[in-house]
Amino acid sequence: MGARHLPSFCLRRLPCFWIRKRGLTSAFKMDLDIQCEEMSASRWTELKSSMNTSKTVRLDDCNLSASHCKDIGSVLSSNQSLMELTLNNNELGDSGVELLCKGLMTPSSNLQKLWLQNCNLTDACCKHLRSVLSTKPTLIELHLGDNKLGTSGVKVLCEGLMDPNCKLQKLQLEYCELSPDNCDLLCSALRTKSSLKALNISNNKLGDAAVKVLCQGLMDPNCKLQSLHLENCRLTAASCGDLSAVLAMKPSLTDLSVGENKIGDAGVALLCQGLLNPNCKIEKLWLWECRVSPAGCKDLSRVLSTKESLTELSLIGNELRDPGMELLCQGLKDPKAKLQALWIRECGLTTACCKSISSVLGTNQTLRELHMGGNKIGDAGVEIIHEGLMNPNCNLQSLWLGNCSLSAACCGSLATILSSKPCLTELDLSNNSLEDEGVKKLCESLKHPNCKLQQLVLYDIYLSSEVDDELKVLEESKPGLKIVL
Repeated sequence: MGARHLPSFCLRRLPCFWIRKRGLTSAFKMDLDIQCEEMSASRWTELKSSMNTSKTVRLDDCNLSASHCKDIGSVLSSNQSLMELTLNNNELGDSGVELLCKGLMTPSSNLQKLWLQNCNLTDACCKHLRSVLSTKPTLIELHLGDNKLGTSGVKVLCEGLMDPNCKLQKLQLEYCELSPDNCDLLCSALRTKSSLKALNISNNKLGDAAVKVLCQGLMDPNCKLQSLHLENCRLTAASCGDLSAVLAMKPSLTDLSVGENKIGDAGVALLCQGLLNPNCKIEKLWLWECRVSPAGCKDLSRVLSTKESLTELSLIGNELRDPGMELLCQGLKDPKAKLQALWIRECGLTTACCKSISSVLGTNQTLRELHMGGNKIGDAGVEIIHEGLMNPNCNLQSLWLGNCSLSAACCGSLATILSSKPCLTELDLSNNSLEDEGVKKLCESLKHPNCKLQQLVLYDIYLSSEVDDELKVLEESKPGLKIVL
């Protein structure tokens, strides 16, 4: 049997979406959870009945249209227990949202979270959403990403956001065609709306000047924002001075993402000044594809060794290379380093840095997730890392080694880890030439009683039908194990 192929985009990006947990769907189990299903009339009638008794409903990618929204609006007005509604990737349109808002505006509606990502919406629907925001203090999350709301639409939304009745805590406007003009109103909202805890305006053409305005709002004493995502917003190092000042002054800001912006080492150096301030309590820092080189790693190493609040760091897609990784490892080996998750996918790493990584694994007891796919560490690198993974101090739970130039030769070491480290629950080996020989070794270790693996990812690996069948039998025999092929 051949390999399971995904498009090249998926092979490169899909694991990143999984591990960053920023996908288009919620990770939480819904009472009614339907995805990617065409709706016949009889099926829709059945679901309407279920929606009337559900607290959480997801109907993503179900080919819903405005005609379905009348029924959903009716459910919103009658089911007082419905708290979360997710309708991502449906062609609802502005008319559909208008019908939903009529249901939301009824006194009996208590909805708290609404997801309308990629629903073919424009600025025309924003006046209806504004009315909901200004009259329903129960609504605390609104997700509108991937809709062409534009400058005018977001201005209307901000009017509702600044209403005293609005208690929104989380607003997502990724890929909504915001412009720099929107940042004045967003700044005002940040100054006045202390309830707002998370703002995602990634993938909009904002620029440095707009972020400077935004930071003025962030610095206001009334602003209690905890999470700010500015990925792919056309930022340069010039924005990092303003963001650094915010980090130094606002201990409430614990999650910052500026991924896919050309901030470079100069921008990282400025950010690190704020990160090192005692007032800064950063927990999650996302710097993927920011043109960081080994020079930037020197500053980040200082942050790792001194900032005990930092638990997640993403450096995906930066040319750190082995010298940069060596510097990061120096910080990670410091007793004050409390990092729990590190993403270093596609960072130009080789076998040469694996000794330092192994040393970190053998000394740092807090590290739980290590994502280093897309680096040419090879079998020799796995053999070196094996020593650190086997150390009693190592508590790693998730290890991602997809597309790392591995072969069956390293599977003996990986098998030993699986059978000896019950803490390891997730292993990605996708897009490696393991073949039948290597996967058979893994299968034997998966049967070991000490192995507590919950997910094994084997995308794009050539397997015979015999080994394919063995994996299926193994998965059936271990209810807690998911093998992704």
